[in-house]
Parts: sequence; structure tokens; C-alpha cells
Amino acid sequence: MFPSDNAFNRRVDSLAVRSQSSAVITKTSSLGANHMQFDVFSNPAYGMYPISVPASQPLVPISYDQYGSQSDPGPFPIPLTAPQEGGSDKHILVVQQGSCQLYELWATHRSANGWYAGSGAKWDLTTNSSRPANWTSADAAGLPILPGLLRYDEVQTGAINHALRFTVQQTRQAYIAPASHAAGITDTSLFPMGARLRLKASFDISGLTGQSKVIATALEQYGLIVADNGQNWMISGESDARWNDSDMDQIRRIPASALEYVDTGAVIPA
Repeated sequence: MFPSDNAFNRRVDSLAVRSQSSAVITKTSSLGANHMQFDVFSNPAYGMYPISVPASQPLVPISYDQYGSQSDPGPFPIPLTAPQEGGSDKHILVVQQGSCQLYELWATHRSANGWYAGSGAKWDLTTNSSRPANWTSADAAGLPILPGLLRYDEVQTGAINHALRFTVQQTRQAYIAPASHAAGITDTSLFPMGARLRLKASFDISGLTGQSKVIATALEQYGLIVADNGQNWMISGESDARWNDSDMDQIRRIPASALEYVDTGAVIPA
């Protein structure tokens, strides 16, 4: 998804480590979990539910009840039966075939003939366009969600060639492009939205197997991108009953101290 030079698709294994890396990771770990986590399990009730729809999918009205001024207006080609993520976020993620357009909504519930949402965004997956400065999307960082999801079919190919979306307990009131929005506090010892991290090359992944080996390799090469406030070190993924819980426990045992915060550009106060 997106052109090859898009930030999500750029490797970070050769980038410089920020001087505050260790301090920010330690501070973040003190606020919650201090090891890697996933929001996906073999239980399909967990994770997100992206779907694709045909070019002929009927358009329905979208009404925003929280961040309408920072959202893209409808109508969107989102089925009235589109699956919603569980919990309070209730994301809906839809890709339209033929047009390479991605439609994402947050905090959704049905209207009479369409959808209500807290916020929403439309993304052209053929360009590197981003949100206007200080605009949110369906994600607190103003980023697209689907291009950063952990997806089973992709893992099965043996390689993940993009950054993975993840959350931390609390963030700084700032962002790093391509993020465009902040939802944090004025504490410079925390990550801004859009921060990129990677698994240290010195962390031994040679003994990992299966799905975890593929994921760990991606963490070294493409890393993670801070996309929202939530549970610490939580990687977001697509719901799929084929996830191997015991295999992925190998990743869950990786401590946050095995990560490092790399330099991908200026931190923009918000």
C-alpha cells in the first residue's frame, strides 16, 4: 500500500538512534506494560476487520459527531453491514477495488441509512498525501490504519515490508511526519505521535520460529510507528482465527528495552 518511498514502506534499520531513546522507552515502560503485546489472537473477536468492496459499492452518508471539521466528508462506499472493531474505538476499514481508495472511520455506529463516526478519513493508496497539519484521521496520529496492520496473509508470505502500527500508554503533545496530529501532554520525555522504533540489531532473534520470526525481522527492518494512545507496546493486527497464539508468545516475551527510538525527522509541537 502506498508508493514504495512512502514512510510506511521505508526501512529504518540504518537510521541513527535518537539520543533520548533509552530515557523515553524507560519512561513509557514505567507507565504500563514493559514488553511487546498484540491486539490479535486466534480468537477472531480480537483485532480489526478490514474489508474490500467493489467499485460499484453504493455510497452512504457519513455524519461526524466529534471531529467533523478535521474529517473527510462522505458519502463513502461503506456497506451498512461493515464489521466494526470491538471495544470503544469501533474502527471500520474499507478498501474500494479498482480505485485504490481507503476509507477509515473511528467511533462508529449506524444511522438510518449510513454511519455516524467520531472522525474519518479517505486515503488514496497510490500517493504519499497526508492529512493537513493538526488534523486527525480515524487514528489519533492522523495516520492511516490499514497500511500499518499486522496481517496473517502477509506473514504467511514470509516477509512484512512496512512499519507496524502500535500504541503506547501516553504520548507527548507533538508529532513527527507523516503523522499530523497529537493527543498527548506537554512532557518531552514521552514519544510524539508518528515516532518510529525498531528492534535492536543486537537482540538475538535467531531462535525465533514461525510467525514470530517473520514479525521480529520486520521489527528490525521496518520497525514500529506510534499511532495512538492505548496499551503499552501494543501492535495492531487484523482479526484472523489462523494466528498461532503460542508461536506469537515469542514476540510477547520481547522486552521494550530491546527497542530503540530512531530519527525520522523533526518533532513538531502541536
